[in-house]
Amino acid sequence: MKIRIKGNTLRLRLAPAEVEEIAKEGLVSDKIDFGSNQLIYSLESTQEATMSADFNGSFITVRVPNTIIDSWTSTDQVGFNYEIPLGEDKSLSVLVEKDFQCLKPRAGEDESKLYKNPLAE
Repeated sequence: MKIRIKGNTLRLRLAPAEVEEIAKEGLVSDKIDFGSNQLIYSLESTQEATMSADFNGSFITVRVPNTIIDSWTSTDQVGFNYEIPLGEDKSLSVLVEKDFQCLKPRAGEDESKLYKNPLAE
């Protein structure tokens, strides 16, 4: 699972195996190791009616209603997004999507386990 953070936007991109894992297990996670600390990020299917996200210094957890996860993982739907209100006119934008191969191969990156790009020949 890839994570991208820009401003108040959080984007998660999942490979097919990770999409299958969230569909079956209800949870997928990954981490980056900084030596003395780790940042663990996860996507979790929940019974809650709305999306939510938490950050506690070491963990980023995005919780998504299981109805959205079920629909996303069982169809060709590329992704979904949601604005999580934070109060005081602030929000966190969360985008979750399937990870596609780039149209042009990039040196040093193995994209063989990603979704085939529908724009590729």
